[in-house]
Amino acid sequence: MAEPRRRLARDPLGLRKALADRLLIGLVAAMALLAALALAGRDGANRLAQRWREGAQAAVTVQVPQPDAARMERALAVLRALPEVAEATPVDPARMAELLRPWLGGAQSLPLPGVIELRLADLSADAVLIGDRVAEEVPGAVTEAHGVWVAHLSALATAVQGVALAVLALVAAVAAAVVAVAVRAGLSARRDAVLVLHGLGATDAEIARRFAGRAAWLVGLGAAGGTMLGLPALAGLARLAGPLAGETSWHALPWLELAAVPLAAAAVGWIASQATVRLWLRQLP
Repeated sequence: MAEPRRRLARDPLGLRKALADRLLIGLVAAMALLAALALAGRDGANRLAQRWREGAQAAVTVQVPQPDAARMERALAVLRALPEVAEATPVDPARMAELLRPWLGGAQSLPLPGVIELRLADLSADAVLIGDRVAEEVPGAVTEAHGVWVAHLSALATAVQGVALAVLALVAAVAAAVVAVAVRAGLSARRDAVLVLHGLGATDAEIARRFAGRAAWLVGLGAAGGTMLGLPALAGLARLAGPLAGETSWHALPWLELAAVPLAAAAVGWIASQATVRLWLRQLP
């Protein structure tokens, strides 16, 4: 008899049976998996875009027509004297011919311009001004930057992040709705017990706190399980993107954000159950 009394004291509303733990945990785990995928996708897109953005902004090429030794040396001297340029390296003509082989085919005897690859010390430097300085000393020299691609990459990263945030908001809304439905089912199942406690003087806050505590625990547990289930898939995707992002699979994952998923889910469960119970109690006659 002592054990049932202790259980009744700890759980006077019988919430362990009223709130279906397996169904709620399973549904929340599936939603947490989607949230983890959205977070990882958002973080991965941001990392890739940042890496590509830095590489594209730092990569500038200068083409020197009629690339005799004197013109190339003059162009290199001008570029290396500029504070905005960290490095200026001439491209080997044999390498240029190899790169152009798929397009030129057998017409390898065409005159090719000399190409100088630049790495900018300051990513905000204006490539047009650099090109003007080179063209003053070496007439006909043309400077090409990658500002258009930088803009496209930035727009793509912003779009992916926006979609990920929309998915997270949708997952949070669905999770709140699932918790509300589960709590209302629990209230209906334990209606008599709730009315008795309410009649004995239990406040709305006390009853809501018991439901919210149980719901938050189940939701947090399900979210933790769903996040853990998603880690192998996330690591596999990060491994595929590793060569592009320059990071190993596990280091590329947003660990802090993933660790916050169960906490955020528990908070959503707490708030949703509190609101549901208080609204239900206010509707009592």
